[in-house]
Amino acid sequence: MKDILDAIQSQDATSADFAALPLPESYRAITVHKDETEMFAGLRTRDKDPRKSIHLDEVPVPELGPGEALVAVMASSVNYNSVWTSIFEPVSTFAFLERYGKLSPLTKRHDLPYHIIGSDLAGVVLRTGPGVNAWQPGDEVVAHCLSVELESPDGHDDTMLDPEQRIWGFETNFGGLAEIALVKTNQLMPKPKHLTWEEAAAPGLVNSTAYRQLVSRNGAAMKQGDNVLIWGASGGLGSYATQFALAGGANPICVVSSPQKAEICRKMGAEHIIDRTAEGYRFWKDEHTQDPKEWKRFGKRIRELTGGEDIDIVFEHPGRETFGASVYVTRKGGTITTCASTSGYMHEYDNRYLWMSLKRIIGSHFANYREAYEANRLIAKGKIHPTLSKTYSLEETGQAAYDVHRNLHQGKVGVLCLAPEEGLGVRDPELRAQHIDAINRFRNV
Repeated sequence: MKDILDAIQSQDATSADFAALPLPESYRAITVHKDETEMFAGLRTRDKDPRKSIHLDEVPVPELGPGEALVAVMASSVNYNSVWTSIFEPVSTFAFLERYGKLSPLTKRHDLPYHIIGSDLAGVVLRTGPGVNAWQPGDEVVAHCLSVELESPDGHDDTMLDPEQRIWGFETNFGGLAEIALVKTNQLMPKPKHLTWEEAAAPGLVNSTAYRQLVSRNGAAMKQGDNVLIWGASGGLGSYATQFALAGGANPICVVSSPQKAEICRKMGAEHIIDRTAEGYRFWKDEHTQDPKEWKRFGKRIRELTGGEDIDIVFEHPGRETFGASVYVTRKGGTITTCASTSGYMHEYDNRYLWMSLKRIIGSHFANYREAYEANRLIAKGKIHPTLSKTYSLEETGQAAYDVHRNLHQGKVGVLCLAPEEGLGVRDPELRAQHIDAINRFRNV
């Protein structure tokens, strides 16, 4: 690994030099173990501790197949899917690996007693498999997390509809929280040149998810002037949704849970902010009963901020806790887009407010290659900025996942893999200087 790192840091190594580097037999990777899937049985979700289930193991380098690449990972990040994997909810991800392993002799590589997790990376291509022309060893890249087979006609209009669509590092093995990762080359995108390795690794999953959910015609197709309600507006997903709304001429109404998070939204340029903790919204009277009076109070507060207008688009991801309120406050003909359910999967809402007001609920899941590429292009142009707040070492990944699980973080949490320290990898210092305050926005809170 030292020779690989030396070549990356030299900046003078050619593609031929990288191709000539011998691959190690093994590498360090963050894993969960199949024989520990019941370790949290009987515990509440909140009490399950990723620090107990996440391991740093030495694992063999996987076989490289057609259309694939091995990437030296300089940095990665923690997403909520890594938290789900680490606490074995809603199901153990080993069920995904077993199912994928049955697809072909090549995919059988993924069905292992350990799962290398992580759905983001920034790094350098080491090897490409047969049939790859667009990428070469030595290319500096980031990766999106859509793994797709594309053997079915269903996926050729929108690859997210392919029946063999999976999230890399969650539903497949050999993810990005490691020194080396295995990806399909149609996951690769150019690394933004003005960002460090850890900054470039942070946006991938959440930035692309927010782009599809909010901007794309496959999601809400946001337009100028739309009032957009954004739950968790300073968090991993919401911070990108807030930026997209502002960059696209929409009006974000940012929902946060503390004055500190409200200040982050103001620094992004948002003017309309609701601190749900300070204002005491309780959408559930008890575990089984919602409180429509609180929906109405919430809707009134929104109209105070918007000059009497209701919400055009709700950017939903908390799920059970907020979904009834989200449906209620959306204007007639408006749209609720949902991409997750971090507070619970079983959503309840009053359907009268949906059907009688012709509202739409759109399910949105990650992004296709084109959407991910467009989202990354905006990062590379300095139009949208990473929301990295803190970086951990590979050895500290369990703590990083714990912080995300307990919502102790702001924005995104990064992980250094091969990169020996923060601040490396910048190739365009001039562009960086133009945006340095925005790049550091979440670190300076």
